[in-house]
Amino acid sequence: MALNDWADRAEDAVERPHRPLPSGRIRPAAALAAAGALTAAGLALAARAGRPSLAVAAPLAATVWAYDLTLKRTPVGPVAMAAARGLDVLLGAAATAGTARRRDRLFGQATTGRAVPGQDVPLVSTTDPRTLRRALPSALTLATHTLAVTTVSRGETQGGSPLAPLAALATTGALAWGLSNGRAGASRPIGDDPTALHPGRVGAPMDTGQAGVGTGGRLGPARGAAPGPFAHPVTDTLRTALTLAYAATSAHPLFHAVLNPSPPLTQRAVGGGIRAMIPLQATLAARAGAPVTALLTAALAPAARKFARKVSVT
Repeated sequence: MALNDWADRAEDAVERPHRPLPSGRIRPAAALAAAGALTAAGLALAARAGRPSLAVAAPLAATVWAYDLTLKRTPVGPVAMAAARGLDVLLGAAATAGTARRRDRLFGQATTGRAVPGQDVPLVSTTDPRTLRRALPSALTLATHTLAVTTVSRGETQGGSPLAPLAALATTGALAWGLSNGRAGASRPIGDDPTALHPGRVGAPMDTGQAGVGTGGRLGPARGAAPGPFAHPVTDTLRTALTLAYAATSAHPLFHAVLNPSPPLTQRAVGGGIRAMIPLQATLAARAGAPVTALLTAALAPAARKFARKVSVT
């Protein structure tokens, strides 16, 4: 955000003079320094999580800087933004799979058979390539949504054709259909919702989907496990509700922008698309069999709506 405001400072001085840089509340040099420092900190944290995380974080940082400084106003700008969002998801997958630790207070001994109860146990030292492959559908889902929203955003200051919001509306419908009917977007994160795959069994070891427990250190479903979303009535209901929330949050303002692609309605459509990422990611978590994570993510939506009334999310 700091880099974006620094790169847009000349344009904002004309079109958005109230923004922090053109209004004089923040010096351009300070914004650029903050962008560099935060990027360096992010790369350092990724390196701390392991080389696989850094291998994803480096192109992610490069994509963000390239988008803000060069690509934003070119035809490939929306593609670059979508790539950044997809890489962001893959970074999370690489980080959580790179070195996972869990508390062994429930089972009396570590899954490795060598640690003391209650001691942190390293479960995985390197990233299984299948972990990133399983995260690809979720990354592509968020990238597709981002591509549609970013394309619409190009008309938020001057308005434009209804074709962009119409295409985004169709994209929202297609993604919503896929979320409710397709396969799960990603494998369940390690250590998340320990009873999700075994309803009613508190603290039961997870032999499907957790590395080191009945899988020989592999991540993902055990041999013979059927692919697809976690099948449980509660999770299915939650997934359906979150999918509807995503569709409503994104589609409603887009529909108005299709009817009247004026700058105010286009800006509202872009804001709705950005806020829709919360129920979208919550839906992906529910599909992966992590209802608690899904609910915690969805709980951010009211705060996002309140925040959007005070600060433009675009």
